Amino acid sequence: MSITSSPSQPTNSEMIKPDAIRIIVLDNIAQEGLDLLEQAEGIEYEIQTGLSGAELQSALAEFDGAVCRSGVKITAESLAGNTRLKAIARAGVGTDNIDKAAATRLGIVVMNTPTGNTVSTAEHTMALMLGLSRNLAPAHASLLAGKWDRKKFSGRQLAGKTLGIVGLGRIGQEVASRARSFGMTIVGYDPFLSNSQIEQLGIEPCEKVENLLPQIDYLTVHTPLTPETEGLIGAEQIAQMKPGARLINCARGGIYDERALVEGLESGKLGGVALDVYRSEPCTDSPLFAMPGVLCTPHLGASTEEAQIQVAEEAVTLLTNFLKHGEIRHAVNTIAVDPQTMEKIRGYLDVAYRMGILMSGRHAGAIESVSLEYCGELAEQDTRLLTSAFCVGLLENIADHANIINAATLCEERGLDIVTQASREQDTFNSMISATVGGDGIECQASGTLFGKGMPRLVMVDHYPTDAFMDGFLLIFTHQDIPGVIGYVGNILAKENVNIAQMAVGRKAEDVGGRAIGVLNLDSETPQSALDQVLEYPGIDSARMVRLPAHNEMPDWLT
Repeated sequence: MSITSSPSQPTNSEMIKPDAIRIIVLDNIAQEGLDLLEQAEGIEYEIQTGLSGAELQSALAEFDGAVCRSGVKITAESLAGNTRLKAIARAGVGTDNIDKAAATRLGIVVMNTPTGNTVSTAEHTMALMLGLSRNLAPAHASLLAGKWDRKKFSGRQLAGKTLGIVGLGRIGQEVASRARSFGMTIVGYDPFLSNSQIEQLGIEPCEKVENLLPQIDYLTVHTPLTPETEGLIGAEQIAQMKPGARLINCARGGIYDERALVEGLESGKLGGVALDVYRSEPCTDSPLFAMPGVLCTPHLGASTEEAQIQVAEEAVTLLTNFLKHGEIRHAVNTIAVDPQTMEKIRGYLDVAYRMGILMSGRHAGAIESVSLEYCGELAEQDTRLLTSAFCVGLLENIADHANIINAATLCEERGLDIVTQASREQDTFNSMISATVGGDGIECQASGTLFGKGMPRLVMVDHYPTDAFMDGFLLIFTHQDIPGVIGYVGNILAKENVNIAQMAVGRKAEDVGGRAIGVLNLDSETPQSALDQVLEYPGIDSARMVRLPAHNEMPDWLT
């Protein structure tokens, strides 16, 4: 049964069965999604669009689930005091219009639909690439102005050109498939795929973004916007490209430095730029818009009839499956676990999460396998939650919307082999988490535990014992156990005005004069130039900077 009402028209509560699951549709969604609600047994739904403020708060308190797009703003105030709402499904990827922290605190699961717009976004990327190459927009404008100028708008074909793709997730792979059909050569970079995995996609792998830049005629990016990808392509990277290279962005605004794009076009280094996304949206004023060789659209990547149908159907399916069967998929904020269990393992979830970030930063390559071991009292708990928390950290700067519910699945989708084991035997600590990651011929190991109730500690690195806080900036280096190494590193940091907050060194008891590990907690990040100097010392084998969350800084799903 469907009931449609407006903010000024009260709900006829007599038409609702007392035991029915109630769902509110807060934005206009495709009819196909409403049809699924209509057909679902035991479900009653209402369409109430245009709600805000007290009206939205009052309406949400009457329903078990909500479906929305980007129009409604579900704030902490609109959720305040809500004891009924169990889940919100967003028909689309972005959930910025939902206060996820507030939802988490109230135990409300927030889900999105990350797969529905994959093909549409990939097709829009190709459309921009073609439109840019064949000067479609200026040629059309010229005709409207009464001109017939074929020579002026001569273009370039895609066949025989090299396309660089940064980010080879679902959308990146779909773009590669389509570009291949145009006869393009494809080179790609993804920090989370091994060379063999990339080659299986028919793509030539590159070890770094910088390695593909001199090869490409076209570049497209399909990554989330993170501190690592913001400004990923700037003036320095553009300088490494061939003259006339064309850049496309249908992912997130801010990955390209727009000022650098302007300069590249003005100098003639770039042959064209096509954008569908911008650092700040809506964007109606940009120096790029009036420049020749530019094709821009107002974030239309997912704006197709098919995509809107798919996300509407997926959102309704996610919501009804959760409300009727307890199935949770594509959640972006929390996990269903009883408060008692959460309280027992909360500190170790934080340890596992930080270890995931640590291992991703230390390995800094394509990780193919993960081995996790839970020892001591911790082995008696549901370690699946801990594995998910580790995967969240591992994906922190790689995948959009990774959380304790979907992170393990995201890892599996990327072909990552995760092996876990639990042992009740206790060693030095009552409980301990050990992780080993491997790939590209590199293997890294670390172990962590919890001191007190909230002090994650790193107690082993590459099987060398240590004792370091797992927060802030960590400089980890392996070295020969000889005098002078620590002093040398300290002097370099002093020259860079980087203060050492804590220092820990470790070696195996039987390995005097052999290999050792150094872990320095720093007050600020070490510049790459300092790391390069550290590596010049003959006794130092490796040095890597890892940034962990600050002390007591936790993701929404853990607060």
